[in-house]
Amino acid sequence: MTLWDMILKNTKKNVPNIVVTGPTGFVGQALTRYLNQQNFSVTATVRRPASTLPLSVQQIPVGDLLPDTDWQPALNGADTVVHLASRVHIMNDKAECPLTAFRRVNVEGTVRLAKCAVRVGVKRFVFVSSIKVNGEETKHTAFTEKDIPAPQDAYAISKWEAEQALRKIEAESGMEVVILRPPLIYGPGVKANFLNLVKLVDKGIPLPLGCIKNTRSLLGLSNMVSAITTCITHEKAAGKTYLLSDGEDVSTPELVRRIGAALDKKPKLLPVPTAWLQLAGKLTGKTAQVERLLGSLAIDSSKIRNDLDWKPVCSMQEELAKMAKAIQG
Repeated sequence: MTLWDMILKNTKKNVPNIVVTGPTGFVGQALTRYLNQQNFSVTATVRRPASTLPLSVQQIPVGDLLPDTDWQPALNGADTVVHLASRVHIMNDKAECPLTAFRRVNVEGTVRLAKCAVRVGVKRFVFVSSIKVNGEETKHTAFTEKDIPAPQDAYAISKWEAEQALRKIEAESGMEVVILRPPLIYGPGVKANFLNLVKLVDKGIPLPLGCIKNTRSLLGLSNMVSAITTCITHEKAAGKTYLLSDGEDVSTPELVRRIGAALDKKPKLLPVPTAWLQLAGKLTGKTAQVERLLGSLAIDSSKIRNDLDWKPVCSMQEELAKMAKAIQG
C-alpha cells in the first residue's frame, strides 16, 4: 500500500457516515445535498431510486416507514441517523382512525428504526419532531423546551409519543438522541399552504388579512439544514431537545408584505375584521386553517443558540428571496 493509499484510507475512516431518512422531501433534499457538499458520507434511504439526489449519494431502497421495515442494509457502518421521514400532518385526513395511522408510521416505524440503529452501533440519532408537540398557539409567552407538552391533534400526539419512545431507547442503550421541534419551514421548494399564499401574493389577489395582529415564528430552510448539521456534529447536542426558529417573529400581514417584497410585488391587504374571518372559517369548514392565520405561535430558540453557539445562517428576507427566485424562475 502506497503512502497516498494510506492517506486516502485514513481520511475515509474519519468522514462521518450519515444516514438520512426522507431524503426526497422538502427538507430532506436540501439536507442531503448540503451534507454531500460538505464531504460527509451520505446514505439516503428511499422508497425507490430517486433522480433528484446527487449521484455521489448512496441510495438504498427500504420501502415505506413501517413497523417491519428492514433498515439493516442502510444502517451498516452508520455513525449518525437523521430521521426526517414521517406520516405528515394532513388537514382533512381520510384515514378511518388518524391516530392509529400516525402511530403506525411515526411511532412504531421510528422505534423500529431506532432499535436497528442501536444494534448496528449508531452513535447519534437526530429526530425531527414538530413544534406542535408544545401546542397549537401561544398566548402571552413564547414556547420553550421547559413547557409541558400539549399536543392536540393525531400528528402531534404521534410525534410526542415517538420522542418519549426514543428517550427510553436512549436510556437503555446509550445511543445519543437529539430532538428538534421546528415550526413551519419555508424556502425554495416549499409546498402546501405556504406556496398557495405566495402564489396569491404573486398574482396580486387581495387578501383579507389586514386586521390580524399576531406573532408567529417560522424557520427558513437554510436555517433548518444548518441546525440539523450542527446537531449531527456538536458534542453538547447529545440528549437534548431544541426548539428552532429564525428569531424574526412576524405577524401574518407582515409576512405577506415580506413575501411581496421578495416577489417585487405590493400585496393588497384588506382590513377585514378577524371576527368575520372566524365566521367564514366556521361556515366553510376551515376553522383550523383560519386560526393558523389569526393565532400566535412564538418560539424561544435561545437554548440551541446558547448550548451549541448556533446562529441562523440566513435572514427571513434572504430565504424568501431564494424562494421567490425558485418560483419565478
